Amino acid sequence: MTVATASHAVPASYGDPVPERVRVAIVGSGFSGLAVGIRLLQEGERDFVILERAGDIGGTWRDNAYPGCACDVPSHLYSFSFAPNPNWSNTFSPQGEIWQYQRDVAATFGVNPYVRTNAAVQEARWDEDAQRWIVTTERGTVSAQVLVSGTGPLCEPLIPELPGLESFEGEQFHSARWNHDYDLRGKRVAVVGTGASAIQFVPRIQPLVGQMTVFQRTPAWVLPRPSRPVTPVERFLFRRFPVLQRAMRGAIYAGREMMLFPYKYARPTKRILRAVAESHMRRQVPDATLRAKIKPSFDVGCKRILISNDYLPALGKPNVEVVTHGVSEIRPNSIVADDGSEREVDAIIFGTGFHVTDQPVAELVFGRDGRKLADAWAEQGMATFMGTTVSGFPNLFLMVGPNTGQGHTSIIYTIESQVPYVLDALRTLDRTGAGAVDLRKEVQDAFADEMDREMEGTVWTAGGCKSWYLDATGRNTTLWPTFTFLMRRRLARFDPAMYRIDARRTPDGAATGAPVAGAAD
Repeated sequence: MTVATASHAVPASYGDPVPERVRVAIVGSGFSGLAVGIRLLQEGERDFVILERAGDIGGTWRDNAYPGCACDVPSHLYSFSFAPNPNWSNTFSPQGEIWQYQRDVAATFGVNPYVRTNAAVQEARWDEDAQRWIVTTERGTVSAQVLVSGTGPLCEPLIPELPGLESFEGEQFHSARWNHDYDLRGKRVAVVGTGASAIQFVPRIQPLVGQMTVFQRTPAWVLPRPSRPVTPVERFLFRRFPVLQRAMRGAIYAGREMMLFPYKYARPTKRILRAVAESHMRRQVPDATLRAKIKPSFDVGCKRILISNDYLPALGKPNVEVVTHGVSEIRPNSIVADDGSEREVDAIIFGTGFHVTDQPVAELVFGRDGRKLADAWAEQGMATFMGTTVSGFPNLFLMVGPNTGQGHTSIIYTIESQVPYVLDALRTLDRTGAGAVDLRKEVQDAFADEMDREMEGTVWTAGGCKSWYLDATGRNTTLWPTFTFLMRRRLARFDPAMYRIDARRTPDGAATGAPVAGAAD
C-alpha cells in the first residue's frame, strides 16, 4: 500500500480524553508506536491508546529539526515495508520529509483516532492484584493489560554536567531542541560534541556565524555521503511499478547487511573501510595540521560511522577553530577548555547525543513488588530478552530496547521484527486465558551472556574507543551484534516456555479457569 502525501493539520481527536481502561497502552508515537498501532488495527484490535507527550506525533523526527537534519540510512529502507513512499526527494531523506511521511502513514492507516497528545507519562506501575498496568499521564490515568514502550533510545537529549553552565549569560540549547528563534548571524558560537548531529548542522550554520569553535573530545571517522536527488522519472516509475521500489529496498538491505563484515567478521574489509575514510579526509582537508587533529586513532566503526560531504571542509574554513580538548568550565561569557585556554562565546550548541544506556523512561516504570526498572538495570545493565521483554515486568514490551540498535542498517527493520512478537504475545494471552506473562530470569541471564559472547572481538568493544554504545560497565547493551534477519527469525514467535504465565484473576484476586501451559507453580 503506497502512502499518499498530504498537507498536515493536527487531528482534533488528538485532544480527546485519555481513556480510563484499554487492552494495550502504547507510549510514544514515533515509528515504533505507529507500527504497533497499525498492526493492532490490522489484527482487528481497537482497544488501545497511543500516549504522546508532545502536541503531535513523530518522536525523534519531530524533535530533531536542526539545520541539515537528515537520515543516514537510504530512504527506501528507512520506511515501513508495508507503506512505501515513491515520492522521496533524495536518496537520503531530510527530516521534514520523514516527519511528513509519519503523519501520512498515521492518516492512511487510521491510527490518528487512537492518539492522545500532551499526555506525557509520569508513572507506569504494575498492579499485581488486577494484573494491569496503571499508567499516570499529564491528562489522566489509564489502566492497561499490556504496556508497550515506544519511546526509543534517542528521545532524551544528553547535556553534560559542566561546572558553571548555569552561569552562562548567552544562548544555549541542544541540537534536539534547536532554538529557531535565535539569530546565529555574526555570533561567536561554540559547538560541544562532534557526533552524528553536529556533522549535519555545523556546515549549515558555519557560513552564518562570525566565529565557530568546535570542541572535539574524540574525533570520528567520516565516510562519503552517497546522496543525490531522486529524479522525476524514478519517482514516476516507483509510483507506476511498485515492484521496482521493493526491489530497490531489498538491494539496499542486502548491501547494508554486508556492512556487518568490517564490524565483526572480516579484518581485510576493515582495512578497506579505513582506506576509504582516510582518502575522503585527505581530499576534503588539505591542511595536514587540521587532519592530524581530526583523524581518529581507533578502528572505523568503533564509534558510530558518520557520513558527510560537507562537514570536513567546514572545519577548514577561516572562521572555524577545532579544539581537541574537552570543556572544563563554563563562565558567564566564555568557555574554558581542559588545557586552560579560554574563548569568549555568545552561544553554546550541544551536539552531545542522548541518554541511551541510562534511558529516562526506566525511572518511570515499576514492575513486580514495586521495583523500578532503572534499579533492576542498575544491577546488571540493561538486561532483557531480545530487547523486548524484561524479567519482573509482566506484560511489558519494549520497542527498540537494549541490544536492538543498528550500527549498519535501518532501525525500521528492527521495529517491524519486534511487532509480530508483541502480537503473538497478545494471542497467547487470549489463547491460554492468562492474565500475565513474565520473562523468566534464567532466560534473561542467558540472553545477556549470549550478547556478551557475540560482542567479543567486534569493533564495537575491541576497536580502541569508548562510545555511547557502551554502558558504565563497558558492556555493549545498545547494538544487535549480528545479522538482522537472525533477529527477525527469533522474534517471529512468542515462546510461552520462556515465561512465567499467570492465570487470569477475578476482581477479588482468585485465579480463573484451568492452569495454563508454562504457568508458574
